[in-house]
Amino acid sequence: MKKAVLFLAVMFVVGVSAQDTEPTFEKMGKMVKATYFHDNGEIAQTGYMLNGKLHGDWVMFNVEGKKIATGQYDNGVKTGKWFFWQNDELSEVDYSDNRVAQVKNWSQGDAVTVNQ
Repeated sequence: MKKAVLFLAVMFVVGVSAQDTEPTFEKMGKMVKATYFHDNGEIAQTGYMLNGKLHGDWVMFNVEGKKIATGQYDNGVKTGKWFFWQNDELSEVDYSDNRVAQVKNWSQGDAVTVNQ
């Protein structure tokens, strides 16, 4: 009996402390909002899908929850300006037909304002 109680107690602690890292999908009109998680439970990326393809705004985060990238998809294709943050540097990447058309790098000393 003691072993059974100990087993149940251990299983309860493991179950309570485990992070739910399964992606979530929420229907929003014609689109589906998708949220993916890191193993630690922090959001890894979030965005929308249309007809099974990435579509609209997408935002990516590192394991600490800090934003590391943002951009847009159009029917599964990267489009327009994407922004990537790494340490004290911001990279602005212009996409055309899912290909990199232009890259600008900004350091912490440069005056940059990004409204997203």
